Order: sequence, then structure tokens, then C-alpha cells
Amino acid sequence: MIRLYMSMSLDGFIAGPNDRPGQELGRHGGRVFNWLDDRNSNGPNGQVYREVLATGAVISGRRTFELAKRWQGDHHDGVPIFVLTHHVDDGDIPPGSAQFVTDVQECAARAEAGAGDRPVMVHGAGAAQSLLRAGLLDEIEIHLVQVLLGDGRRLFDTLGTDPLGLELLRRIPARDVTHLRYRVKRPVGDTAA
Repeated sequence: MIRLYMSMSLDGFIAGPNDRPGQELGRHGGRVFNWLDDRNSNGPNGQVYREVLATGAVISGRRTFELAKRWQGDHHDGVPIFVLTHHVDDGDIPPGSAQFVTDVQECAARAEAGAGDRPVMVHGAGAAQSLLRAGLLDEIEIHLVQVLLGDGRRLFDTLGTDPLGLELLRRIPARDVTHLRYRVKRPVGDTAA
């Protein structure tokens, strides 16, 4: 099971404008993570956060990985991190459990094997879009935050023009956020499992 987990503003932004090192979430982009202030509660935000941390591997886009300072090699609990990238520089060895992978199919297969019977967490718009285009993303969990950022980095900016169906699996309203989980519906005739 490969599942995208992403906090997003109501107008579709996952980071504010001008996201860069030192301002990783862009201007005002940190607001999409305000719901995490409640992550240690026994309420819905705490439940969802514990589910996120129960994942067995991470697929990240290269840009996200670098902006997150490579998570110092450990995203959570030492799970393997597979960084989907276009190019690997000679001698660039990622820290800890992180590995660079240049092929989306191989990245998905290695992440699922590394996760065992737990879900794979996907981070980053680029990785999510690559997995969607390849028919390898099973579910999308959006933490829809009640804010309009107005500008920044969009989650689904370059998917193409072919529509993709989603089936709502759950909706959990909580303080400052609604947690939405969707199953990605494969197009008719698609053989991707």
C-alpha cells in the first residue's frame, strides 16, 4: 500500500510562495501544519498523526528530501527512505536509511518491500505526481487545512489532462483540519494493481 500523506491549504497549496532552504515551507506555508499542534492528543489529530508514524517506509521527492535537510537520515523510527530523483551525483551518499532511486517502478517496489506489511508514506509533490502518472499510488490522504494561502507550491500542478477518479474512504473533521483519505481508482483497462 503506497499512500500519499500531505497537508494542504483549501486552495491546493502545500507550501507558501518562495519555499527554499531557510524558508522550507515558503512564506506563511507553516500554517498548513498547524493541526500538528494537536498531534499528541487523544483526539482525531492525534489518531491521524499516530497512523502516519506507523508507516514502514518513506518515498520522498529529491527536492523535499533536501529542503527537509535529508531528515538527518531518519524520517521516523529508522524506516527506510527512498528518494526518487532524476540524477545522483557521484559520491553523494545520503545519510542513515536513505537511498537514491532514479526509476519510479523500482522505487515503489523497494519501498513496499522495505515497509513489510505496513503502508509506504509518500512525501513531496514531485514524487506523488510521478507515482500517480505511473499508476503506483494506491491512496491519497489529504490533511485539508482551513486556510487560503493564495500562492505557493501546488500539490497536483503537473499531472496532465487525463482525469483520475478517487473514492472517498474516510473523512475525519478535527480542529483546524479535515483529514480526507481517498482510494485512487484505476482507469478502465489499466492493469496496474
